Amino acid sequence: MDSSDVPEFTPNHRVPPRLRDYFTDASPFHRHLESVRKHTSFGQTPFRRKIPECSPLQENVDPQRIAFLLHKQWTLYTLTPMYKFSYTNLNEYSCLLKSFIAAEKQKGLAVEVGEDFNFKVIFSTLSGMKGTQRDPAAFLVQIISKSQKSSKNAEEKVVWTGWFCCVYGDSLLENVPDDFTCLPLFLANGAESNTALIGTWFQQTFDCRFTRLTISAFNLSWMAAMWTACNLEHYVAATELLWSVPCSPQSLDISYAIHPEDAKALWDSVHQSPEEITQEEVDLFIDCLCSHFHRHFKINLAATRLVCVSTSVASAHTDGKIKILCSKYLIGVLAFLTELAIFQIE
Repeated sequence: MDSSDVPEFTPNHRVPPRLRDYFTDASPFHRHLESVRKHTSFGQTPFRRKIPECSPLQENVDPQRIAFLLHKQWTLYTLTPMYKFSYTNLNEYSCLLKSFIAAEKQKGLAVEVGEDFNFKVIFSTLSGMKGTQRDPAAFLVQIISKSQKSSKNAEEKVVWTGWFCCVYGDSLLENVPDDFTCLPLFLANGAESNTALIGTWFQQTFDCRFTRLTISAFNLSWMAAMWTACNLEHYVAATELLWSVPCSPQSLDISYAIHPEDAKALWDSVHQSPEEITQEEVDLFIDCLCSHFHRHFKINLAATRLVCVSTSVASAHTDGKIKILCSKYLIGVLAFLTELAIFQIE
């Protein structure tokens, strides 16, 4: 799906008024963003990136919180800087968002929070979920439905989760004014109706804007290479790539699964530097896979489009869906997604 086909949360797609000055061609923010496109946080140029690695700050994250984030399918969004957001007001935001959801449900809006209004909203920080100390703290928002049982041990169920983060994004957003909090990457898990409603509340409260983040075939190729390059003690899944063949009346998908150790051996044969990955290596890695496929099945994958990549580190789809599988490289995955999110912001 093309990114232009994905609707935003509100029918009015203009940039919020307080942000307009920071997203025009002549603004300091825009000029700075253009300059750092040539020097990303992963390397010296967009054609050269560092291999994903662990951040020492991740050691401060509660392992149970990390486990909660893994093995779930997240939908990706970009988020423009939030105006007047404060980490000291998270409890207040919980109450305000709950009231907003209840009011919308009372109007008859389709909101999936349970049979009645017996639910709660929780804002909480994700300490350590960052690349550097300068990155803003990540935070989590959850909608929890409580059963109607009167018992103190009544069962609670998480019906929607969203989290906001910025990993190795400080150098890209250092010129944003102090009144704004920059967490350009938003990940949501749960009903789309809840995501849209919560997105509307954030837009109205913090004068920001959400946009679906899709992933191009070019960036999926980078993901395939970077995640194959990661050193893992145990592989939990095959390395799988999915190509889409444009045809009528509906598209045809071609799945190509490779044993992860074979994929790693192929990568090692084309990889030169121990610390970074180049565009040339990514192209060669994908070309070798396509050539091998053509040799066995006589199908030219160059005429198709890469739409999905799955490895033991993570899986990602072009429509902006991702599932993170490995806690060791969580920060590395989020760092690349943060870069993509920032580049999509107007």
